[in-house]
Amino acid sequence: MGDISIHAKNIGKRYVIGQRQRQETLREAISNAIRTPVSRIARGMDRGNKKHFFWALKDVSFDINNGEVVGIIGRNGAGKSTLLKILSRITSPTEGYIKLHGRVGSLLEVGTGFHLELTGRENIYLNGSILGMRKRDIENNFDDIVKFADIDSFLDTPVKHYSSGMYVRLAFAVAAHLDSEILLVDEILAVGDAGFQKKCLGKIKDVSGEGRTVLFVSHNMNAIEQLCGSCMMLENGTIKRYGYEVRDMVREYLFGAEDSFKTSEWVNSRDELDNPWFKPLHFYLGDEEGNNAVMPIRNGSDTYLYITGEVKQLDPALTIGYAIYCEDGTLLYWSYQTDGPEENWIKMSKGINVLRSKIPKRLLNEGTYRIECIGRLHSRQWLFEPGRNAPPIFLTIQGGLSDSPHWMSRRPGILAPIMKYN
Repeated sequence: MGDISIHAKNIGKRYVIGQRQRQETLREAISNAIRTPVSRIARGMDRGNKKHFFWALKDVSFDINNGEVVGIIGRNGAGKSTLLKILSRITSPTEGYIKLHGRVGSLLEVGTGFHLELTGRENIYLNGSILGMRKRDIENNFDDIVKFADIDSFLDTPVKHYSSGMYVRLAFAVAAHLDSEILLVDEILAVGDAGFQKKCLGKIKDVSGEGRTVLFVSHNMNAIEQLCGSCMMLENGTIKRYGYEVRDMVREYLFGAEDSFKTSEWVNSRDELDNPWFKPLHFYLGDEEGNNAVMPIRNGSDTYLYITGEVKQLDPALTIGYAIYCEDGTLLYWSYQTDGPEENWIKMSKGINVLRSKIPKRLLNEGTYRIECIGRLHSRQWLFEPGRNAPPIFLTIQGGLSDSPHWMSRRPGILAPIMKYN
């Protein structure tokens, strides 16, 4: 166990559906103790009734060595955040145990460990104390924290006035610069801008190079591949895979089973992603007339992507489009209906709207591509976010790469454009 940083054995976390998960006050504890069993049954809280129980994690066991950077991936509800909350001692497991060899610094949610009424300066000391640091240790790192977070002008402003980006910059700077042996990061980088995300990824590399252990939860598969030497895939509260085949697991996460590669259509049959601005109803690949495409398609064929959705509330900031990934999880490009000049934008109206976009032919190589329907209110909020909850379909290209006799099969590289020479 000398080289082990984290040892987890048969971890399980059970919640009661409909019950608020928080600590009781003394008054509530006394009151609950004298309540009759009849009242408990009336409220549907009878512990003997197992249909009210939900296991967020079940029988999770693993060992993580010192200095490892482990990516944790899985769909929403797989148990990723619950696992990190147990590791950071925010909540306790229902069963099993965890042994941690070293102090833990965690960045689980924007502002975790911050007090809204305190200034940025005061919260640096507060957060450092929560992480178990002495005042002298915090002071030694104070200037580096402020420089990394880039909030010099607002250091003595209460953090309740910070934007979400300022919040996350300061929170990450504190967690990454104080000397904890284990760092837990939960999808927090999605809040910052592109420049700050790049700086954070570089800092995580530096931290791992110092021999500190990092657990990194993210829906950004490029970041997982770039940073992590091993990967843990969670599914329905259990470990589906855990090992060093990071790229292979990323591919499985993005593309699933081989049968799913044939799925070129998504229908909102379970009333998902409901919102007043654009609720996606139908997302598929088809021909110019709207007939469903049959996979695989030839690369020289005209293929169109159709997005149907319902608008109840008009918002000029609405952007709808798609993201396309190759088989190793690399994002090839995003496209929105607002890509061109404003006079060419599709005018949305209340009710059902249909958007159509042509997939460039003879641009992509042979292979299978994941296409996600994405939508947001410009820079305000995601409606359905790539890599997180965006509806996916799959495009498989085979043949038709070129009219040249020299390119009858897959070409080297991700793309296979036909370029013109004069």
